[in-house]
Amino acid sequence: MARRSRPPQRSRRRGSGLWIACLLVFSSCLGVVLLGPALLTRFSPQPQVVDGIAEAPSVDGRLLGHFPYAEASAINLVLVGPGLELHIDAAEALRSMQRAAASDGVDLRLLSGYRSHALQKGIFFDVKSERNQTASERAKVSAPPGYSEHSTGLAVDLGDGDAPATNLSESFETTSAFRWLQDHAASYHFTLSFPEGNNQGVSYEPWHWRFEGSADALRQFEPARRLALTR
Repeated sequence: MARRSRPPQRSRRRGSGLWIACLLVFSSCLGVVLLGPALLTRFSPQPQVVDGIAEAPSVDGRLLGHFPYAEASAINLVLVGPGLELHIDAAEALRSMQRAAASDGVDLRLLSGYRSHALQKGIFFDVKSERNQTASERAKVSAPPGYSEHSTGLAVDLGDGDAPATNLSESFETTSAFRWLQDHAASYHFTLSFPEGNNQGVSYEPWHWRFEGSADALRQFEPARRLALTR
């Protein structure tokens, strides 16, 4: 049998393809590292100066302690009660949580959900005027327009149907509903937005919870979540 005059050559095409693939992977990783923060900033709501508030947003984007939030798109909102809307993701999770609470004998009520920037403007400035408060004082208990978690459609104010006198009050923490939420809310991806001594400097609100059970929700609340972990 005739012998080959030289050993078979490896395919140059295969080697070139592998090299190109490695180069593309490296370029993609480098792009994420260099452009990722810029892209995240581009698609995140930018802090705005609010008419009627002398203070300007801080370096991290907060205005009087509150982070900026865009309005939820109308196509993502669903009706969950008379005059009450939520982002569809938060609505589904809330319904499941309410059913579970009811099976434990707890009447978990939704008091407030989505608020447009216009509605938040009225809530902030009208009450501020009625109570003769400064903007800083008002911001302790209510976010300026453009800075409310409620505008995302992912935040809820909850109450106890068996103790309506505690609605939107720190005394809500004494109710069966609040104790149930402490034990079970995380299972439905709800977290307390403003616990006692929170780093945003907002007053303690045991009734105010936000949904973090989707990639979009995590992205929107990432600045607040990151700040909460700082000392």
